[in-house]
Amino acid sequence: MSHGHSHGGGGCRCAAEREEPPEQRGLAYGLYLRIDLERLQCLNESREGSGRGVFKPWEERTDRSKFVESDADEELLFNIPFTGNVKLKGIIIMGEDDDSHPSEMRLYKNIPQMSFDDTEREPDQTFSLNRDLTGELEISRFSNVYHLSIHISKNFGADTTKVFYIGLRGEWTELRRHEVTICNYEASANPADHRVHQVTPQTHFIS
Repeated sequence: MSHGHSHGGGGCRCAAEREEPPEQRGLAYGLYLRIDLERLQCLNESREGSGRGVFKPWEERTDRSKFVESDADEELLFNIPFTGNVKLKGIIIMGEDDDSHPSEMRLYKNIPQMSFDDTEREPDQTFSLNRDLTGELEISRFSNVYHLSIHISKNFGADTTKVFYIGLRGEWTELRRHEVTICNYEASANPADHRVHQVTPQTHFIS
């Protein structure tokens, strides 16, 4: 598809999504609440823990007091674990109005604990970015995501990269339902089908 991402349900809704009222768009960009922030990593951040601060409410996207800046070079790598399964419908990257703004973003799906060495593999999606100072440029679509890695690989020529806001839009569902299904299957498995395998149901998932 020429516009760089896929759609389900028969039809492109990008234009309609961009024209939503501000209050509805703020609600739509609530996926930051579904991030496991304790396990979120930002590699090559100049100040430890600052990468977490850019995942914030839509209404705070223009708050310049919270930002992350790269350290040794222009690259940043975010490892973002979700607390469930996510259908990702959009990402917004806001930076500074200068050459430190990211110019390329590479996305990797469901590869926890990525390092910069791992970014040598082919990404699931790559995007060239324009400068976005107000949080209006939305890109990307993914289904079945429990972990997202965002590799900021380039900027517009500065020694370091600065990001003020990363907005994630989409739908979230609990992982637990899938785990319980697996659990019940194992618990009721026919012993004849498991002559060697020992059945150990994970009952702690069931509430």
